[in-house]
Amino acid sequence: MFSALQWRLIGPFRGGRVVAVTGVPGDETTFYFGSVGGGVWKTIDAGVTWTPIFDGQPAASIGALEAAPSDPKVLYAGTGESDIRSDLSSGDGVYKSTDGGMTWKNIGLRDSKQISRVVVDPTNADVVCVGVLGHAYGPNDVRGVYKSTDGGSTWARLLDKGPEIGVSDLAVAAGSPHILFAGTWNVHRPPWSTYAPLQGPGGGLYRSTDSGATWTQLTGHGLPGGDWGRVGVAVAPDGKRVYTLIEAGKNSGLYRSDDGGDTWVLVNSDSRLTSRAWYFNWITVDPNHPDVIYVPNVALYRSEDGGKRFSILRGAPGGDDYHQLWVDPKDSTHLILGTDQGATISLNYGKTWSSWYNQPTAQFYHVITDNEFPYHVYGAQQDTGAAAVASRTDHGQITARDWFMVGGGESAWLAPDPNDPNIVFATGVYGGVVRWDRRTSLSQDIAPWPMRNFATEINERRYHAPWTPMLLFSPIEKNTLYLGTQYVMKTTDGGLHWERISPDLTGAAPNTATEKPVGPTTVQNAKQRGFGVVFSIAPSPLKTNEIWAGSDTGLINLTLDGGKTWQNVTPTGVADWSRTAMIEASRFDPAVAYAAIGRHRVDDYAPYIYRTRDYGKTWQPITTGIGAQASVNACEFWN
Repeated sequence: MFSALQWRLIGPFRGGRVVAVTGVPGDETTFYFGSVGGGVWKTIDAGVTWTPIFDGQPAASIGALEAAPSDPKVLYAGTGESDIRSDLSSGDGVYKSTDGGMTWKNIGLRDSKQISRVVVDPTNADVVCVGVLGHAYGPNDVRGVYKSTDGGSTWARLLDKGPEIGVSDLAVAAGSPHILFAGTWNVHRPPWSTYAPLQGPGGGLYRSTDSGATWTQLTGHGLPGGDWGRVGVAVAPDGKRVYTLIEAGKNSGLYRSDDGGDTWVLVNSDSRLTSRAWYFNWITVDPNHPDVIYVPNVALYRSEDGGKRFSILRGAPGGDDYHQLWVDPKDSTHLILGTDQGATISLNYGKTWSSWYNQPTAQFYHVITDNEFPYHVYGAQQDTGAAAVASRTDHGQITARDWFMVGGGESAWLAPDPNDPNIVFATGVYGGVVRWDRRTSLSQDIAPWPMRNFATEINERRYHAPWTPMLLFSPIEKNTLYLGTQYVMKTTDGGLHWERISPDLTGAAPNTATEKPVGPTTVQNAKQRGFGVVFSIAPSPLKTNEIWAGSDTGLINLTLDGGKTWQNVTPTGVADWSRTAMIEASRFDPAVAYAAIGRHRVDDYAPYIYRTRDYGKTWQPITTGIGAQASVNACEFWN
């Protein structure tokens, strides 16, 4: 049935987030970037055009990328981004190419999941070190610094701080490659929705002066005390000038050493440099000018006096958030920059930059179409916002100019109004909802509660909504719109009035909103404390009053009377924090439904898909033929 169908690219052509960039020393035309969801890309014309060179590999998220300085045809890619957002992609180890990216081979560390940095010996392409952050959602005994001296055939772990503490950054002194520095970071994501990850003790800065054989933790002598969060580090080629960005509460800032790490000074405490350190905290030192350093954050900052003063080199509209910069060691005017909106190149020390509107690497949360002819495709792109395009045009092609912005945030569910093709409803992060009118390009805030929710824990809000709140129309009642919070919510007048049609369906204990909990929130008590949400809603296309609702706490509920009463129909054996990522109600039999359940947020990557044929009384797992580590986020029934 599907064999005759072929994929066609419809855009949106604007780049998605990039945290890994590199280039070929001395070559002003050849550069590479690694997308967090789109693989490795290469340009041979300084960013005028980009070519995907990693599409045949099973991993798409790139956390680290390095071209060997001594042999530019040798590339190493560490998969799995280390900026661990609430919705992130993981990898399956390190890949290597010996022909400039034409072919690739996985060379190990397959259970690393998230890799922060790859560094290659400047004189020997077979000597490579890798910083492994490790699993985002649980302890992992693969964390640490690894080294290979045979091009990745074998690996030895050089720095191991245990299953809770990974490596946030890794740097080698290019002129003295026996000198290495590593930052460590105790961090993980909980299974519930939270903006920043959770951090613990164990962050630190380590130095090796014998090619990684032994390591010394650097403390005192000007460095801050107490617990550290994320650490970034960069070292000049001679190994003497070292910079580190340290997240350490009131003592956060940029620290500098002029004696190889023996003593330090806090050279700059400007909070802009360490803002949202869990998402940034990278630093690049110009290999030819140790006083010139770059710190990417919400803008790209540059200092030319060793970190004392910074100026903004690049800000909006050149990108939204800035992540990593590579400086050509043979010509410091050649730069490649990784941002939330892709990669851009400068050949004149940052005066001008190439475009990021030529990289179709967008991360889309959800896509949907309307019923127009030609139909429109709507989607929410991480870091850039919701957008739409007609499925065909009258000028024979779809270009960037045919795309247009619609209401809603970067993580939205979009719901085109079935009664009016000019109206689109969309959610925003943590419960925002807007009604967007194509005729005026204006959005109306129709959220059920107007307060902003970024600065509060999810269980402290009136309505508990995740980063990507569920929103969809009834397939039968064309004016009925459903929204997921801790309740199933409903509007029939375009969002002017919202109605709760369910009790809390997440398993929270009564009086959660009024009783202050005692002690820390844990995986064992977070469900009862109200940290869960209704993550998926599936109104039946056959019966108006039949609605399925799945939570991210491991529950599936069903109503057959439009919300008056609800039944817990969770499949037997589904444990807490098993996220019901998607429920599909059958279009042919009202008793049949399918549920895609993801448990990667409790570090379980096995696939879980269930089917019921009796309104949830019994369920059958239907995952035969799916890979053992193929975590599932969606299911769609075709017949």
